[in-house]
Amino acid sequence: MKSAIRVRELRKTYPGRTPVEAVRGLDLDVAAGACFGLLGPNGAGKTTTIEILEGLLEPTSGDVEVLGLRWDRDANTLRERIGVTLQETKFTDKLSVLETLELFRSFFPRGTAARDAIDLVGLGEKAASHVVTLSGGQRQRLAVACALVGAPDLLFLDEPTTGLDPQSRRQLWDVVRDLRTQGRTVLLTTHYMDEAEKLCDHIAIVDHGRVIAAGSPDALIRSLGGDHVVEFAFAGGVAGESELATLRALPSVRSARSEGDGYHLTVAEPHVALPAILDRSRALGSSLTRLSTRHASLEDVFVALTGRHLRDE
Repeated sequence: MKSAIRVRELRKTYPGRTPVEAVRGLDLDVAAGACFGLLGPNGAGKTTTIEILEGLLEPTSGDVEVLGLRWDRDANTLRERIGVTLQETKFTDKLSVLETLELFRSFFPRGTAARDAIDLVGLGEKAASHVVTLSGGQRQRLAVACALVGAPDLLFLDEPTTGLDPQSRRQLWDVVRDLRTQGRTVLLTTHYMDEAEKLCDHIAIVDHGRVIAAGSPDALIRSLGGDHVVEFAFAGGVAGESELATLRALPSVRSARSEGDGYHLTVAEPHVALPAILDRSRALGSSLTRLSTRHASLEDVFVALTGRHLRDE
């Protein structure tokens, strides 16, 4: 499949008395027409990478192609073909929503009518309202509309649903899905793992300036070695590394870690693991204060790889 983004050995070092290596030999391939998720904790190099792809930063070294073009020689063409939603966008308060969209539409030789872009993000009833009167979630939807108004071939969405209510989030999800059916490419960053799991065809997890895992959401979840998670706590609390070793040896358990006052096990067959956990509780002369089972998720993959929850960042 043709690549919308191709990155090889990307490096970015910020100079200083102690130089900071934000990106350390990162490789990416984003297929045209796909929704690609770039996930990572704060300080992982994710934002630096995106800003290089958007033409806002120059790399220290490496090879970067966006839509088959390069920022050092095709900057004007690229600006006409991409749309960008930043984590925070400043607007002119005294312009109306419609006037703001008409202004952004004037920057592009082709695109979507301002009123159509407003309807896409569900701001039709606010078209005549001044930006200063919008809520935080409505401003975020306006920022997405500004990114869409140029009918981009490639759309960068940097945490687009932060601050949105559930209905607005799902409305934006529909916009992303519609873009995919039109053959447009979306690069998405998010702190909502369910969002990445539902929207993204492919995901790359970045940490310490490198891609540490990549694949479809289903493939990444399968990499855990088990499809299910069992979470529980003994009345006596967490017993330490020796107890973790014992839990890892239980039948059907693929991995185990302590979390808070209890344990988190990835298992292949819950009906095999649960009786073994109950037997272990009896052997300790303890009882279970809580017990739950669920399907493994992308959040579990992220924690297994980085040791922390994405939302905690």
